[in-house]
Amino acid sequence: MNLKILVTGGAGYIGSHVAHDLITLGYDVTVLDNLSKGSLLNVHPKSKFIQADISEEEVLEKVFSSGIDVIFHFAAYKAAGESMIYPDKYAVNNIGGTVKLLAMMQKYKVKYFVFSSSAAVYGNPVNLPINEYHPLNPINYYGYTKLAIEENLKWFSEILGIKYAVLRYFNAAGYDVNGRIKGKEINPANLCPIIMEVLSGERKVMEVYGNDYNTPDGTCIRDYIHVNDLATAHVKALDYIIEQNKNLIVNLGTGMGFSVKELLNTAEKVTGEKVNYKITGRRPGDPAKLVADPTLAFELMGWKAIYSDPEVIFKSMIPVYLNR
Repeated sequence: MNLKILVTGGAGYIGSHVAHDLITLGYDVTVLDNLSKGSLLNVHPKSKFIQADISEEEVLEKVFSSGIDVIFHFAAYKAAGESMIYPDKYAVNNIGGTVKLLAMMQKYKVKYFVFSSSAAVYGNPVNLPINEYHPLNPINYYGYTKLAIEENLKWFSEILGIKYAVLRYFNAAGYDVNGRIKGKEINPANLCPIIMEVLSGERKVMEVYGNDYNTPDGTCIRDYIHVNDLATAHVKALDYIIEQNKNLIVNLGTGMGFSVKELLNTAEKVTGEKVNYKITGRRPGDPAKLVADPTLAFELMGWKAIYSDPEVIFKSMIPVYLNR
């Protein structure tokens, strides 16, 4: 089936990996990105690229009138801390922008939507590992925007019959193991790229927020998933909602957790360099441990992470950050 796919945010970190995989599989891909966080280096030459914002209705009209079959939606602001300072920015872009896409889906009768959601919809863990039945209680406005979009998708599905996949990521990490993605993430907020920015000299020092948690080494434990594993899950999610004609909501993680210190040690081992870091106070709202239960993704899609070992993650980042 030669589907025409719109990838919003397709020049960004995760969206570009997914777009490359879709093109490799033979799909007709249009990338829409305003390049506020993305890079032209990440855009596949076989894709149609449009530099625009998802709020630009005239642009959306042109794109959708060309006959879009599927939307992969990655265009969102994602800094949790910033969302608590500028909630209006997140409301307009994340929620408002998505509603405009949904309105275009309705107008042009687009049937399928694959959504880049987040484990931030769960908030602080009530139990671990976190499965899809965990209470939804985001603790920052960014997480709320993801939950609001999920709820809109549910309503549009009930009313219009669209089928959607909601993919709740834990901590995306790494770079393309085949070396196709060259553009670095702009102003990353996640641990792995920050470690690599310190090693490359882009940052002088990084902060470790607390070393007195109830974990084996005192630092927070998180579930890290390689971006290639994420990309594979998106393709499988599209296959699922088309073949099964059902909606899909799944966690994307490994079921394993690694501490901040474990990742620092792994980065030093893989690169042969010392990471300059300092211990500071805890951040408000940081739980000691957050780990996914990815069982449902395996049961429904046959998906599991294969590249998400920390050594593989950091090795895949060396060409992008250290040019070697």
